[in-house]
Amino acid sequence: MLEQLEERHYAKLRYDDALSSQHLDNYIDSLDSGKMFFTAADVAEFERYRTSMDNELHRGGLDSGFNIFNRFQQRLEARLSRVVEELPDTVAAMDFSVDEEYQLDTDDRPWAKDDAELDDRWRRHLKNQVLSLRLAEKPSDDIVDTLGKRYRNQLQRVKQYNNQDVFQIYANALTELYDPHTNYLSPRRSENFNINMSLSLEGIGAVLQLEDEYTKVARLVPAGPADKQGDLNPSDRIVAVAQGEDGEFQDVIGWRLDEVVELIRGPKGSTVRLQVLPAKSPNSAARKDITIVRNKVKLEEQAAQKKVLEVPNGDETIKVGVIDIPAFYIDFDAMRRGEKDYKSTTRDVRKLLDELQTEDQVDGVVIDLRNNGGGSLQEANELTGLFIEYGPTVQIRHSSRRVWRDGKRLRGPYYDGPLVVLINRLSASASEIFAGAIQDYDRGLIVGDRSFGKGTVQTLIPLTEGQLKLTESKFYRISGDSTQHRGVVPDITFPALYDHEEIGESALDHALNWDKINPVRHRRYTDIDSVLPEITRLFQQRSGSNPDFVYLEDQVALAEESRDLKSLPLNEDARRALADDQDSKALAIENKRRAARGEELLTSLDDEVDEEADSEEAPETESETEADRDDVLLTEAGNILADTLVLREQRYAVHSPGGSSDKD
Repeated sequence: MLEQLEERHYAKLRYDDALSSQHLDNYIDSLDSGKMFFTAADVAEFERYRTSMDNELHRGGLDSGFNIFNRFQQRLEARLSRVVEELPDTVAAMDFSVDEEYQLDTDDRPWAKDDAELDDRWRRHLKNQVLSLRLAEKPSDDIVDTLGKRYRNQLQRVKQYNNQDVFQIYANALTELYDPHTNYLSPRRSENFNINMSLSLEGIGAVLQLEDEYTKVARLVPAGPADKQGDLNPSDRIVAVAQGEDGEFQDVIGWRLDEVVELIRGPKGSTVRLQVLPAKSPNSAARKDITIVRNKVKLEEQAAQKKVLEVPNGDETIKVGVIDIPAFYIDFDAMRRGEKDYKSTTRDVRKLLDELQTEDQVDGVVIDLRNNGGGSLQEANELTGLFIEYGPTVQIRHSSRRVWRDGKRLRGPYYDGPLVVLINRLSASASEIFAGAIQDYDRGLIVGDRSFGKGTVQTLIPLTEGQLKLTESKFYRISGDSTQHRGVVPDITFPALYDHEEIGESALDHALNWDKINPVRHRRYTDIDSVLPEITRLFQQRSGSNPDFVYLEDQVALAEESRDLKSLPLNEDARRALADDQDSKALAIENKRRAARGEELLTSLDDEVDEEADSEEAPETESETEADRDDVLLTEAGNILADTLVLREQRYAVHSPGGSSDKD
C-alpha cells in the first residue's frame, strides 16, 4: 500500500518523519476526536511513536498502531461499562436548573489532565443527551432505557473489533493525509465503496459521512428514493432507523458508518424510517421522522427533462427553456452492444434542445445543474459540444505530470442562443467541467452558488488484502484553473443554501490545493464582461424586492446564526428559551414573506405543517405547478437570461447598419 501511495498518488508525498508525525496526530484524532477517552498522560506516552511510525510501516510493522488502539479500547470499554452501570443514578442526580453549558466545538479543547476532568466531560455529555430527549417529549421512564441501550450497543460493537478493523483505521489515518478521497478498504468493507465520503446507501439513494458520533447526509443521489421523497436534506444527521411502517426505532448514535448502512439497506419495495436532526436547527430536540420506500435508481429516472418558463418583459413575454440535468449518465452496456438508441445525457439534451427550439419556440435556455454530483466525464465533454462549435473542454493532469486534453474535436452544429447555467454547492465533478468550460468560452452566464470543488480523479487499486482508492489525476479548465477546492465561481451569486464549511471540498481535511497550469487557446463566443455589470444591477434590484428571494436570504442568515453556536445551555429553561427563540425567528421570516405576498399570517410553524399536509391531497399536477412557482432560484435564472437577451438585442440594434448610434 505504501509503495502505491508514494509512487502513484498525485501529491507525491513521501512517508517520512514529518508525515509520521501527522499520522500520529490524525490517528489519535480518528479514535478520540471529542477528547472523551484519552487523558493528557496517554497522549504524552504516545509521543514515543511520533517519528518512528514511518520506519516501522515501511518494514511492514504495525506495533505502534495496535498499541495505541489497545489503550483506546481499554479506556473506551472501561468508560462505557461505567456509564451503563451508573446511568440510572447519574440521570436521577441531574439538576437542570443549574447554569452550565455543553461544548459543541471540541477541536481546540485540550486533553483532559486526569480522570476527574473526563468524568465531568461525560457528565455534561450525558446531561445534554438527557435534556435533548426531554425536550423531544421522551417519557422520563424511557430516557434511561434509551441511553442504556445506546451505550450497551456501542460497548458490544467495540468488543467485536478485529485486526482488519484496526488496520483500516490506522491505514486511513495515513491515506487521508494525502487527500480525503484516498482510502484503504478492508476486504470486509470493499463492497461498501468509500467509507469516508462516498458510501452510497443502496435502497434510499443517499451519500453519507461520519461526523463525530453522528451519521450525516453529505448529498442525495439524484432521482433516488430519498431525493424523490423530499424530506431528507444534506447535513441532516440520522439518529435512529426503523424497519417497516411500525418497526421500533433503533438508536444509531455512535455507530460505525458501515453498520448504519447495513441497517438502512434493504430490498426494493420495502420501507425504512429514519429519525433525523434537521441541519437547519441547532436544537437537538427538533427531530423529525421520515418514511422512505427503498428502490433502485434507474437510468431513465435520472434523464434530463425540460420545461418552459414565461418571463414578463413589458408588454411581451420571453419564453425560457429549462433543461434539468440531475446526473451525467450513459448506458455503457447498451453502447457497447451497438444499440442505436442507448441512453445518454448528451443524446437526451440534444433532443430536448431541438424540441425547445422547434416546438416551444423558446428565446433562450437555462441548464439546471443544481445537485448534480457528476458522473461520466465523456458526457460532460460531449454535452459541452452541443453549445460550442469545436474545441477542448477539459485538461487532465496525471500524477506523472503529463497533461492531455479532451473536448469536441470536429467542427459541427451547436446551439448558439442565449444560455445560462444554474449551479449550487452540490454541483460537482463533471458538472464543474461543463460549467467551467461554458464560462471559459464566454458561451453563457453561470449563476447560483459556488460549486463543490472536486477536481480530482480516483482509481481503485487491488491489494493483497482489500483495495486502495487513490487520487491519481486532477481536472483543469481550459483557462488553466483547477476546479479543485475553489470550484466554479458564478458570474452572479445567489444565496448559499448549504454551509460551505460543512459541504464541499473545502470542508474536507487535507483536500488538495487549488492551482493552475497553462491555458489552452480557445475562442470567446461573447463579451459577457461588457454586459455583466448591468445584468448584476438588474438582478440586485429585482431580488431586493422579491419576497421569495428575501425569504431565502433570511433563512440563510438564520442558519448561519445557528451554526455560530459554540455551546448549548444545560439549564432546561434556557434551553427551551433557545429553541423558542429559533422557532420565533423562523416564524417571523415566514410571516414576512406571507405579508409581502398578501397571504394569511401564521400563529405558529405547526400551522405551516398542517397546510402542507392538506396540500398533499391536491392533484399531482397542481403540486408540481406550486413547486415550480416556489423555485425562486430557477425563476431568477430565467429572469437573468431574459435580461441577457434584451441587452443583446439592444446592442445589436445600436451596432447594426440600420441601427442608431451615439457617435456621429
